[in-house]
Amino acid sequence: MDSKIQDELVSEIHLNSIQAKVYLLVTCYGKMTPKTISEKLKISQSDAETAAKDLMNFGAFIDISETEFEAMHPRFTVVNMYRRMCERENIEFKRNKVVDSIGVILEKPYDDARTK
Repeated sequence: MDSKIQDELVSEIHLNSIQAKVYLLVTCYGKMTPKTISEKLKISQSDAETAAKDLMNFGAFIDISETEFEAMHPRFTVVNMYRRMCERENIEFKRNKVVDSIGVILEKPYDDARTK
């Protein structure tokens, strides 16, 4: 996946790089366990699980079972994550074209991964 989008997730939504990678992986390839995430990203299983749980708290992921995480539609989740970041950091929430474009760009891979 595009490193530009990963950089924008870090700069605009203040995800850390592991959270950004996990978000892109699950958004673009579908539901996964922390074990699968850790194997695909070559990170520890505990880092994968922590990042996935953080993303749930940020409004990007849902846990569909004890062991699997799924991304919600990027058009909504990217804006949700941005809104929550603004609340956490006391920044005025207003339209952000970069954030909007991330949701648009991720929409096709998201849909493709779910309509195999």
